[in-house]
Amino acid sequence: MYFPVSALLIEYLILTIVSTQDSYGYEISQTIKLAADIKESTLYPILKKLEKSGFLTTYSQEYQGRKRKYYSITPEGKTQIGKLNAEWLTYKDTIDGIIEGRLRN
Repeated sequence: MYFPVSALLIEYLILTIVSTQDSYGYEISQTIKLAADIKESTLYPILKKLEKSGFLTTYSQEYQGRKRKYYSITPEGKTQIGKLNAEWLTYKDTIDGIIEGRLRN
């Protein structure tokens, strides 16, 4: 079962995946699919947005006779991970608080 995820959460996941090692689109999508049911038609516009925002750069590399487009994180992307991580921890703590009964309105 998958819970719906926002585009911002997908951005966060992409940045954290690419922060550990450069990755290509299909590889990124397969990792994200461990947590979210997304389609490539959702992923690639987000990758493009992250590239336009300066959080990712790209380069091509040949693999088995075909060119693959790899994504690499930029210093700005690492800064963005820090911001998104803070947001995630607050969100996660709120959800956990509701589920555990610590938070009530």
